[in-house]
Amino acid sequence: MQKIVRSLDRALESLSKKALVVCVVTMLFFSVLNIFLRWFNQTLFWVEPLVRHLVFLSAFLGGSLATGSKSHIGIDILHRWLDGKDDSSLAKVIFYLTSLVSILTCLWLVYAGYEFMKVELEFGRDVFWGIHSGFLVGIIPFGFLLIALRFIFLIFLVNEKQVSSQ
Repeated sequence: MQKIVRSLDRALESLSKKALVVCVVTMLFFSVLNIFLRWFNQTLFWVEPLVRHLVFLSAFLGGSLATGSKSHIGIDILHRWLDGKDDSSLAKVIFYLTSLVSILTCLWLVYAGYEFMKVELEFGRDVFWGIHSGFLVGIIPFGFLLIALRFIFLIFLVNEKQVSSQ
């Protein structure tokens, strides 16, 4: 089981890294292209919304990568307090508890993002290239699901040595 989870985690991390690179290169290319075209009094009106949504997607991809490397935003007051103590079992319990709370929070945000996406699909409009705004806000539940999956994988892949080194 752990081998399967580890391979899924590595695949998800690899895909996230590649997608992040594609997003950043695309944002850079189209932003520079739009600046260049302004010298000739031309503009591509769809570039700015595209870049905005790619920035949004990049934030979630980066959050997924940070979660996988255990460098996400965290409240580590208890962990710092436990650094002076020699009780790795308590550190492990705290790790599992904070990971569980993070998973539940992300899943709640997936649900809320999905509900928002449904509303946007009903009342939204086309933003660029005929892409409806409802599909673009689908980045929100997708991003939080990605982060939740990385937390789930962390729980399955953690061992005592990794928990105590956080």
